[in-house]
Amino acid sequence: GSRSTAQLFRASRFRSRGRDRISRRPISAAQLAMKGELRYYQSVNVPGWTQLQVTFWGVRGSMPTPGPQTSRWGGNSSCIEVRHEGLPPLVLDCGTGARLLGAKLLREQTTDVHVLFTHFHLDHVFGFGFFAPVYTAGAHVSVTSISASEDKLRTRLGDYMNGTYHPLRLASLPSQVQFHAEKTGTVFERGGYSVRAHALNHPGGSYAYRIEVGGQSLCYVTDTAPFAQPGEGLLYSQPPTPGEARMVEFLRDADLVIYDTMFELSEYLEKITWGHSYPEYARGLCEAAGVRKLMLFHHSPDATDEDLDERKRAWAGVVAPLVDVAREGATVNVEG
Repeated sequence: GSRSTAQLFRASRFRSRGRDRISRRPISAAQLAMKGELRYYQSVNVPGWTQLQVTFWGVRGSMPTPGPQTSRWGGNSSCIEVRHEGLPPLVLDCGTGARLLGAKLLREQTTDVHVLFTHFHLDHVFGFGFFAPVYTAGAHVSVTSISASEDKLRTRLGDYMNGTYHPLRLASLPSQVQFHAEKTGTVFERGGYSVRAHALNHPGGSYAYRIEVGGQSLCYVTDTAPFAQPGEGLLYSQPPTPGEARMVEFLRDADLVIYDTMFELSEYLEKITWGHSYPEYARGLCEAAGVRKLMLFHHSPDATDEDLDERKRAWAGVVAPLVDVAREGATVNVEG
């Protein structure tokens, strides 16, 4: 008979290019790419870094889009690895990019991982069932989101890993999975990182996270529509709406903001109720908040490599804040 997913993950620990061993040295995504195991990842996670560091393992929104038209910018859905010297990895969402991140963490023999979920739409959850640390006996994986209770949080993730939509059930995982339900507006500590959440404007709800460590700050803001209607608010030289004012304070003086800019403005005007934003709006909020750098993120599944090339060219000269486009496999050092 066929082996279970857990058995396959356990077996994979002892296979390295046909050899029955597991590396004892930390291995970066770049090293894996050189071995041909991760196609184009350029992570520089090595001992001794002192900055807050972000690696993009999935940058696509709504659904993964593999294929030749997305091979340079990436087709995996939302997953980000946050690292700082001496601290365990903090994982932001587990879209399909979590599979390759999990493989890297397994090779590094990482046994302490902290996951923050913005919400539980499938493009942000699908990779959790293929995230290698959860299949590693003795590993500790903490799962945090905004919820009324740990039981409700466990149920939401368990609705996906229930034996129907995924072959395994949450309760059968060999790792130690611990759930933490948090509330917006409060500061909580997870893995040595200071975290605060903020409610967003998305069907079914979603939450942004502000992460601070070592005097550096990162804000992860997805999925969200603008906090003002067209013709209102900051982008139209008017006073900010209450929602905009709250978001500006949440982003205040952040070193790096990763923001949902799934649409171009023309697309957004056709899909206002879909719960996603566009670059001009994200930049306007970040400028008002004194943000140092903005990364455009959660790219549309319809956006080709050429479309994202053009987006990068269009925003290349913008300062206050600096603007860049998130590319799958890229690592950014947060300049504090």
